[in-house]
Amino acid sequence: MTGTAGFIPVLHAATQSRPDEIDTIVAAQSVAGALARLGYATEIIGLAPDLGGLEALAARRPLLVFNLVDAVGGDCRLAAMVPARLDALALHYTGARTSAWLDTLSKIGTKLKLAHAGLPTPDWSQDGTGFDPDAHVIVKPVWEHGSLGIDPASVTRGAGAARAIVERTLRWRTEHFAERYIDGREFAIAMIEQPDGVEVLPISETLFHGFGEGEPLITDYDAKWTPGSQPYVGTPRRFGVEEDAPELAAELTRLALACWELFNLDGYARVDFRVDRTGAPFILEVNMNPCLSADAGFAASALEAGIDYDAMIARVIQASLGRLQATA
Repeated sequence: MTGTAGFIPVLHAATQSRPDEIDTIVAAQSVAGALARLGYATEIIGLAPDLGGLEALAARRPLLVFNLVDAVGGDCRLAAMVPARLDALALHYTGARTSAWLDTLSKIGTKLKLAHAGLPTPDWSQDGTGFDPDAHVIVKPVWEHGSLGIDPASVTRGAGAARAIVERTLRWRTEHFAERYIDGREFAIAMIEQPDGVEVLPISETLFHGFGEGEPLITDYDAKWTPGSQPYVGTPRRFGVEEDAPELAAELTRLALACWELFNLDGYARVDFRVDRTGAPFILEVNMNPCLSADAGFAASALEAGIDYDAMIARVIQASLGRLQATA
């Protein structure tokens, strides 16, 4: 632990049991490296499931805690425990507040809030009923992130949705639900807080290359975490929708900023969309703690805006310190 600008530890609670969990550890290493280059004293702290060690951390009086916890021991349902505990210890931290975590951990809870606010999100069902029997639906985990539990067979017909929910709930040992499958394009909007408001970074589109006839065009678990697989190599990202389709880009931006306000987000966040064949956008997820590893989509969007990795981390820090100063 060296540095003169203050002590900012990097917090995670990941295991090494799955590629998505390991990626959180990689992100912690990337962030810690940037903090050191920025002149901060830092170290990586991996929390145990009981969150032991936070009291000892509080005694060290860090300037800020860089919170990368998006699951505790592989369980995303527990992630909100960490900001809640940091609040109780009066430790200041990066990213979303506890209330935003509670609002967005459950995909169903997120969709309920979006629908209540009049923001577009695909129709869904917790038990698989209510869909047209021939309609395509996608069965997803309620709580998990990183496309865990999603594969091509996750997309099924409405007639089989209820059975698929039961089968996948038993297989993955976590709740599932069904959502109308939006056949079309996929976008992600990364946002980062600035002193004068929220900056929307260049919009990223996921392309789908080399998929078989009738195969669903989705970013499944292999697409994110299995290098060399067809889904992984067949889903490159591209930028340029702002120039190619400015009206669509403007609407995606409007919706992303509406999500920021609705969920009272802080620091940085990402909103994921599908756009159907008519050009209508639908909000899939609001991610208040997107991956910050150096090769992740958030960093790619920042770089597209001319913000290198260290500068991106510096902006996250400054947003949190600015909030701290505003409440002092």
